Amino acid sequence: MIRAFQSLRLVWTGTATSIVAHRHPGTGHRHDGGTMISVNSLVDIAVYGIGGAILVAALLGLLLVLSGSSRGASPRLLTVFGTASIVLWIVLPALAALNVMSAGAGFWVGLAGASTVAVVMYGVNAAMLPLVARRQALMSGQAKLTGIRPTPSVLLGGLVVCLAMALLVTGVMAFLS
Repeated sequence: MIRAFQSLRLVWTGTATSIVAHRHPGTGHRHDGGTMISVNSLVDIAVYGIGGAILVAALLGLLLVLSGSSRGASPRLLTVFGTASIVLWIVLPALAALNVMSAGAGFWVGLAGASTVAVVMYGVNAAMLPLVARRQALMSGQAKLTGIRPTPSVLLGGLVVCLAMALLVTGVMAFLS
């Protein structure tokens, strides 16, 4: 299982993390530069967070286009899009945590990276879902649903779910690695 995540991580980033940590010649001691781990964490957040946000935005854009068609979006199609979003929202933070922890950083650095990736992806969802809901409401003739906006308590609840999910996937990645 861990090999599958690592190969997926290598395909996603296109590079290995061996540039971050190296062994001192003749001693076998591993040296992890703290600065390089911090840079690696920021790169992971950029790659997985922004990459995931782009993928989520593309999924929501497709949903927006399909909901505007003459038939609208079927419940089955909505289920497929929801499942794909959840899979991305779990896998990409897990890969970010695995990448950071395999570079020599600890659990808390992995948790911070996974949390940030999850929150970036959640932000895109929170920003774009009202557009999809408005479009769907206009197409179905439910004019009073066009003003749907998430409340602060819903947004805060989503952030709590992001942190809980990041804690879960980071714990699983720490156990697997």
